Amino acid sequence: MHEKSISFKWEEYDSPDELAPDDNSLLEQATRAAMNAYAPYSGFRVGAALKLESGIVVTGTNVENAAFPSGICAERNALANASANYPGDRPVALAITALTKDGITGEPVSPCGNCRQVIAEEEYRYGKSIRLILGGKNNIRIIENAGDLLPLQFNSDSLKITPR
Repeated sequence: MHEKSISFKWEEYDSPDELAPDDNSLLEQATRAAMNAYAPYSGFRVGAALKLESGIVVTGTNVENAAFPSGICAERNALANASANYPGDRPVALAITALTKDGITGEPVSPCGNCRQVIAEEEYRYGKSIRLILGGKNNIRIIENAGDLLPLQFNSDSLKITPR
């Protein structure tokens, strides 16, 4: 038996004023996007702002549906929008913010499992990290490699069959 462990680190900031101007701007765009979310069932509105290598920013929101689980998360919405409208323009950073009836959530929200898999696939596809900027009222977290949120991830290498 071999015991192994996985860990990662992130940066944490107390205020958006501590962020680099580009990160702060991306977080603001995610917050504005969250205001446009369609979340009549949960009241949990999520916004994502995806910065592409060209500098273009694509936003997405969660869109709920009465026929669960037919909705889509903000992160996947932004990534799909970028893939459809800016093919080959690699994602470099993704800011995410969530709002409730009380405003921005106290703690930053992290992508759900489905979104983690989709973001990890984008990193795998381009062979480069996607920086996550997770915004909350109490603090902001920056994770340099989104794949850190999904260790031992499933990707196309997992589909390769070893001949007997």
